Amino acid sequence: MLNNKIIRICKEKLIFLNFSNNTISIYLHYINEFVMGFDKQIIHLNSNDFQSYINEYKFSSVSQQNQIISSIKFLYKKVLNKKYNKIDFSRPRNEKHLPQIIDKNYLLNQISKIINIKHKSIISLAFSVGLRVSEIINLKITDIDSERMIINIIQSKGKKDRIVPLSQNILELLRIYWKEYKPNEYLFNGQKSMKYSATSCNQIVKKYLGKKYHFHLLRHSCFTSLLENGTNLRVIQKLAGHKSSKTTEIYTHVSKQTLNNIILPI
Repeated sequence: MLNNKIIRICKEKLIFLNFSNNTISIYLHYINEFVMGFDKQIIHLNSNDFQSYINEYKFSSVSQQNQIISSIKFLYKKVLNKKYNKIDFSRPRNEKHLPQIIDKNYLLNQISKIINIKHKSIISLAFSVGLRVSEIINLKITDIDSERMIINIIQSKGKKDRIVPLSQNILELLRIYWKEYKPNEYLFNGQKSMKYSATSCNQIVKKYLGKKYHFHLLRHSCFTSLLENGTNLRVIQKLAGHKSSKTTEIYTHVSKQTLNNIILPI
């Protein structure tokens, strides 16, 4: 019962500190997994228990390792109020991977073949301005401002709002979609829920673009395409909602146009 109370307090604190729903879900999953790994109550765990758990955990990736360390650290410091840090919460070095992209011409050709207007609208909109899957499924009809030709992205990653441009082509496509599907609140509604699911978004990408692709590649492909078309990196940063310009600069490493402009010595 005490462990359940601790878990509830974790959730309440995460919500109070304005963590995203996705982060709350991840933290609670790993905290609960941690709690279930011991035969004693949380308040009876000592620093050695925490350290041993982290040291002996079989991490599947650097990303998972960071998530687990963050979760356990939150429990240790923010919930149990441990004042003296006797645990090594140091993190692994980040792996550096270049983003995979989908060729623009291939993308446009595949999109032109899509008959299902909802699927076509979702993929086209995401590629048009590089929206995340969470941003697509949380878009509301009221977020589309056809007067100012902008899209309002509300409380996205990092609890930040931003605006992105709305092209005339996308607006016309969305109007055709709206007339056929007549969504109520969310722009893209699901069959059994108020809004479309992230899983369904990934499924339609694999269906129309190829099984090796996933939804987030539309975002990478958009920004790489913008860079190749001469869009300023600072503008792309604002469009993407990146806090740091270094996050945006990664697209210079995968831009074909940038590479083609390099004069090689031989």
